[in-house]
Amino acid sequence: MISIDVTGRTPIYEQIYRAVCGEIARGVLKENDRITASRTLAQQLGLNPNTVAKAYQMLERDGIIYTVSGRGSFVAAADGKANSALTKDFEEKAREALKAGASAETLIGIIERLKGELQ
Repeated sequence: MISIDVTGRTPIYEQIYRAVCGEIARGVLKENDRITASRTLAQQLGLNPNTVAKAYQMLERDGIIYTVSGRGSFVAAADGKANSALTKDFEEKAREALKAGASAETLIGIIERLKGELQ
């Protein structure tokens, strides 16, 4: 189930995008699995349907899902696109940190600490 932070700084459509990518990356959603219809998800989350539709359009544009007219939206081929979408910002920030002088060991230490916190 997708959870949204309506008080956060991240736009809701981006939160939905990341949540779907996360479910794919974790294996909750697999190739050709049907995802919740945008209108249904909007009702479940109490959101404007256009917000969910925008997230789904972004997911489709990036090749993470595909839509079959009259049937719904489905998870596209599992070729790592969802995982790449989740780590894109991280890669940019890590590159910036390394250029600014942070050591790779420091960054790895941060990742290990975060991994421990989430387990």
